[in-house]
Amino acid sequence: MSQSPLVSSQWLADRLEDPSVAVAHVLYESDVDDYTQGHIPGALAWYWKDIFWHDSKREFPTPSEMAEKLGQQGIDENTTLVLYSGRNQYAIYGYRAIKTMCGHADVRILDGHLKKWNLEGRQLQKEALRLQPTPYTPQQSVRDDSSRVDISEVSALLNHPGTVILDARYQSEYQSEYDGERVKPGTGFDYGAECWGRIPGARHLMFRRLFDETDDSLLDAAGLEKLFRSVGAAPDQAEQVICYCRLGHRGSLLWFAASQILGWHHFRVYDGSWTEWGSSVGYPVEVCD
Repeated sequence: MSQSPLVSSQWLADRLEDPSVAVAHVLYESDVDDYTQGHIPGALAWYWKDIFWHDSKREFPTPSEMAEKLGQQGIDENTTLVLYSGRNQYAIYGYRAIKTMCGHADVRILDGHLKKWNLEGRQLQKEALRLQPTPYTPQQSVRDDSSRVDISEVSALLNHPGTVILDARYQSEYQSEYDGERVKPGTGFDYGAECWGRIPGARHLMFRRLFDETDDSLLDAAGLEKLFRSVGAAPDQAEQVICYCRLGHRGSLLWFAASQILGWHHFRVYDGSWTEWGSSVGYPVEVCD
């Protein structure tokens, strides 16, 4: 790969005054504001659904729709866009939507996100920022859906000998999504699907295992490959790997590590994930005894 999709906090700190670089702090809940508590200087505040989903349906924007969204945020097609969020799962979901699907040339992920930035004692800002809208020329006419798989294809691939399905959700923490104890992570109101469990035959690789426990930076290539090999997902172990979670964010992390860091091309994401599978009539569900 010509350039890493990850950038360090030092790389970003050196470019905070560069007008060709824009930073977005991706909010994970519409009613949880971790932006005004302190964000990287000059960072925009983006609620993930507002930018990464179509305005009225659960679908990714087309390149022309994404161009309009980014242009309204002051981003043009030549901007180097740096995304970060808590554990970067929402940022990486945005990387898929903006770069992989809609063709924005230069999207990066801040390795270690705000956690590493803070551990290094770097400056924060509390004032909100908004850039002036700017024209954005779409870089492709059709959305690239090659990183995706839908429910009908997942169903057809159950028990296929060359296919590995990886579940990136929690196990043994906050009660287990993978074991069928909860649908939504955490300890609050449980919602997001009509039943609990996992896709039959899915192997477990919790997304947190991809990160260093100290600063939330992504493991190096050797560490990532070791993890994927432990669940039989390397290219010489599986013809194809389908990643999923509850909404597709944590599954996108697995895809990102495999495809963008290791350069493997046999990973895709089931975007409907458990919210779709666990609410669809007639699809099989597996739970722990």
